Amino acid sequence: MIKVALLGYGHLGKWHADKIMALDEAELVAIVDPSPETEKKIKEKNIKAPVFQNLSDCDVDFDAGIVVTPTSFHFEICKALLSKNKHVFCEKPMTSTFEESLEIEALAKEKGVVFQVGHSERFHAIWETVKKKDTYFVGKPLFHLERQAPFKGRATDVDVVQDLMIHDLDILLYLTGEMPLSVRAFGKKIRTDKWDYAEAYLEFASGAHAVIKVGRNYVDEVRDFILTNEAGTIKVDLFQKNFKEASGGAKKDFVIEQSYAARDHLLEEHKVFYSAIKGESENYVNATDGRSAVFLVEKVLQAIESGKEEKC
Repeated sequence: MIKVALLGYGHLGKWHADKIMALDEAELVAIVDPSPETEKKIKEKNIKAPVFQNLSDCDVDFDAGIVVTPTSFHFEICKALLSKNKHVFCEKPMTSTFEESLEIEALAKEKGVVFQVGHSERFHAIWETVKKKDTYFVGKPLFHLERQAPFKGRATDVDVVQDLMIHDLDILLYLTGEMPLSVRAFGKKIRTDKWDYAEAYLEFASGAHAVIKVGRNYVDEVRDFILTNEAGTIKVDLFQKNFKEASGGAKKDFVIEQSYAARDHLLEEHKVFYSAIKGESENYVNATDGRSAVFLVEKVLQAIESGKEEKC
C-alpha cells in the first residue's frame, strides 16, 4: 500500500482526500494544512490521519505527496518533497513561473520518482475517439476552444490563464504533439486585479491555428472543443459530454451526434499515479508536460501584457 501525505485541505483538497481513501492501493497517512479549522473538518469526516501545519513538522513516513495548495506554494513544496525522494502529484499549474518549472522538471528526473501534474481534462473518455479522426489533423486545421464559467470566487490568487486556459493549452499540446510557433493574446480584468477574461491565438509550424477563449465571469458554463478542416468539423461539449461530427465533402450524413460516458477524472488521476509508482504503467502527465503548459501560460501572459506577438 502506498502511503500518501495530502498537502492542502481546501475546496479541492477534500476531494483528493476522498479519492485516496476510496482506493485500496493508497493510504492517507498525513494531512498538511495551516488552517486551524482543518482538524475539525477531518474529524467531522471521520478521517484518522494526523494534521500538521507545515511539511517540516510532518514526522509521519510516507511515499507520495499530493500537492493541492495555492499555486504560489507549489514550487517550494514540490522541491521539498523531491529532495526527500517522494513521488509527487501536483495540481495544475505545476509552478507559478517557467523558470521554476524547469527546476522541478530537472529535479524530478534526477531523483527518478514519479511526478504527475493534475491536467484532469485529459481524462475525458472522448479524446481517444478524437485522436482516431486523424484526417482532421492534416493540412491546416483550425482549433477553437472555449472555456467560460460564472464567477465562483475561487482561484483568485491566479489569473484566468493559469486557472482555466492552462487546461486548453495542455489539450492542444496533447492532441497535436506540437509546440506553437507564436502567440497573440489580449485580456480583461473584470472581478479581480488579475485577468478574468483572455483570448489567445496560436500558430503552429504544421500550418494549424488555434483560438482559445476563457473567462470566469460568464453567464453559463461553456467547455467546447472544435476542430475544423477540409475533412469536416468535430465539436466536443466537455460540459454536456456530447460529441458531434459534420463530415466534409459530399457525405450522406450531415451531422452525427453521440454522447460519451462521464468519468471521475480525479479518481482516474489517482489510479494512474499509483499505477505509475508501482511500475505498472507509464506516467500519464509528467513534469515535462507540466513544464510545457506553464511555458505557454507565460507566453500568453506576455502577449497580453505587451500587446504584441510572442515567439515560442
